[in-house]
Amino acid sequence: MNEASLSKELIFVADPMCSWCWGFAPAISAIRNKYAERLTLQLVVGGLRAGNDKIMDEEAKGYIRHHWEEVNKATGQPFDFTFFDRDDFTYDTEPACRACVTVRGLKPDATLNYLELLHKSFYANNQDITDISVLASLATSLGVDATQFAEVFASDEARAATHDDFQVARNLGVTGFPTVVAVDKATDADSENQYAYLNAGYRPFEALEPLLEEWLAS
Repeated sequence: MNEASLSKELIFVADPMCSWCWGFAPAISAIRNKYAERLTLQLVVGGLRAGNDKIMDEEAKGYIRHHWEEVNKATGQPFDFTFFDRDDFTYDTEPACRACVTVRGLKPDATLNYLELLHKSFYANNQDITDISVLASLATSLGVDATQFAEVFASDEARAATHDDFQVARNLGVTGFPTVVAVDKATDADSENQYAYLNAGYRPFEALEPLLEEWLAS
């Protein structure tokens, strides 16, 4: 990796329980595959419905199902709509966000793989990723130590770090997910990082690729 490439970073602001982020997963995968040697990619979790404590009623199910159908139609990503047969589900995204932060701390290289696994498990396989046992099982499948995951996930430090991510997203002006922020990192003490939105919302990789190439060439 050359010196110039080290100054380029993408911040990917997403939520494990955001359907459009699941729709965007192939684009992120393509970016990782093509540009791994030219930029770094950092995950910031956004907290879509963090702390929600209301059981999903029929109105909420209808609203969420509509979004899932839109994402499925626009992206082709699979969804298991039997999710809506649940009668006692609370759509709290904080545990899954905290699980991402936990994995990021324990095994950084697995962070984006873990996010994609959470998306697939929730949307395509109808697994409950608000459940700590599910979150832990998925983390261990990527080589994260089960005991360490449980200890860190339950800690006040992990909760604080997760809320720090939410604040970073707000500070970046992010109002929806997925959002990709392009960062030209300062190379000396007298300079400041430069931030710009590369993408907000869903966009296929084919549409992002020329934007990435232009930014990387700048």
